[in-house]
Amino acid sequence: MITAAFVYEFLSIHPYQDGNGRLSRLLTLLLLMKQDYRFIQYVSFENMIEKRKEAYYMALIECQKNRYKENERIDSWIMFFLECLIGLSHRLAAKYEIYSRLKTVINKRQQSVLEYINDHKTAQVGEIASQLKSYSRNTLKKDLAFLVKEGLLLKTGEGRGVHYHAIESVSS
Repeated sequence: MITAAFVYEFLSIHPYQDGNGRLSRLLTLLLLMKQDYRFIQYVSFENMIEKRKEAYYMALIECQKNRYKENERIDSWIMFFLECLIGLSHRLAAKYEIYSRLKTVINKRQQSVLEYINDHKTAQVGEIASQLKSYSRNTLKKDLAFLVKEGLLLKTGEGRGVHYHAIESVSS
């Protein structure tokens, strides 16, 4: 897998004093998108690495111990990388299944609110009301309260400072 090999090389070279891991994950997303792994935009590779940080470092260390030697092998890293991709595809399938079930549980207006917030990651009532003009602000507030209660959105702040956030991964 070309992307996994590229990321391994980037991390092994370690070109910057700080931020190599974050930049490598951003490059991973870019390269995977360029190779038509379009599903990657709907799940968090960053989150997957964070949850498997110990295995991430162990795979890198295992491969890098023979760096620049004839017996350098990156199979541990490739396997780790592919396991992450498989895990992400399973997460997306779970999200899709839950979202499909929710379509029958929540109404069209609530779906519109959820989609808007998922697209923007965070929003306030005013922003939502300005985009979904056919619904009253009070109705949207009730929908937001319902979606928070059902665990489909996260609410932070109070009063005019309330923000509603998309839940990154329903299956995490």
